[in-house]
Amino acid sequence: MKSPNLAHIPALDHLRLLAALLVLVFHTFHLYFGQWQPAPYAAALGLVTEGHTGVSLFFVLSGFLFMTIALQAEHIAYGAFMRNRFLRIFPLFLFFFFVAISLQRDVFKPTDVLYLFFSNLGIAPTSGHFVTGAAWTISVEFTFYLVFPFLARFVRSEGAVYLLRLLALMALVKLAAWGVSGTKHMFYSTLIGRFDQFLWGMLAALLWQQHAGLLRRHGRWLLVAALAALWLATTVQARFASSFLPEPRQLFWVFWGTAEALLWSGVILTYLGAGIGWPQWLARWMERGGAWSYSLYLWHGMVLFVLHSVVGGWMPFGSVAANALLHFALALPLCLVVAWLSFVTIEQPFLRLRGRYVG
Repeated sequence: MKSPNLAHIPALDHLRLLAALLVLVFHTFHLYFGQWQPAPYAAALGLVTEGHTGVSLFFVLSGFLFMTIALQAEHIAYGAFMRNRFLRIFPLFLFFFFVAISLQRDVFKPTDVLYLFFSNLGIAPTSGHFVTGAAWTISVEFTFYLVFPFLARFVRSEGAVYLLRLLALMALVKLAAWGVSGTKHMFYSTLIGRFDQFLWGMLAALLWQQHAGLLRRHGRWLLVAALAALWLATTVQARFASSFLPEPRQLFWVFWGTAEALLWSGVILTYLGAGIGWPQWLARWMERGGAWSYSLYLWHGMVLFVLHSVVGGWMPFGSVAANALLHFALALPLCLVVAWLSFVTIEQPFLRLRGRYVG
């Protein structure tokens, strides 16, 4: 997506689209086939059965993108930065928030309005139904925005060592959190489990600044290695530590968020370095999909719910794989059309109001 503060990087649009598609595939699989249960029988498809990892890619991308902008600027104007971020995410998020409180009008309390800023904590209205459930990530993302300009300033002053110190502190916090409650849901959906993913993205931006030449020379085979490592890690998770295991406390989740961040940082760096020359028509559609990725992410649950209500568990083939591909083939174009409609109607008018925040 084009920004007034950074030259357009199409590869980041491609990765945003990938993040949204992973979450879409994940929800499609479990709505029709997985029934929100572990799927160790399909461990090799961990990127599908545990496709919530797309959320981690979104968070790492945010850290990478904003640090890349900060590295090319003398300073960040805090007020202008926050205004831009508000215009970017809150119009669509507010739309979904009001859908959520309307769906639950009989149990609404005035204090639920506070969940606009804490949609990932407590019994948030947006978490009451699948159609708005994806919105929990927005509060995590916005909290990072609140502190990023300060983090960027300190990193520009002290370098990568500042991020490494923060990461060490967050590792200690995670261990303490494990001792207090240690539930995988806490690590999955709160800043304790997610903050270091933004920090790893920022660190990846520093690595790109310093070693872009090396990554471009060896990007192709490094990308293959990064994707293989990602596939192996998600296979292990799907086989032994699914997010759907009934045990609420799993030591695996103390480390998994960090592992995801490292893996996705590797994919981002090597994908940028590889400079893959997609066919022009495909590259254009991938860029558009990346621009629509926020709408695709928030709307896909509603589209899947309506589609499932209309079509039901239609399984015309004897093969699970064929039926899965059928339902994904039905869902994807519908989700993309709705994402486009949402982007041009709700997002784009506000995006035009953004301005520069770097100097």
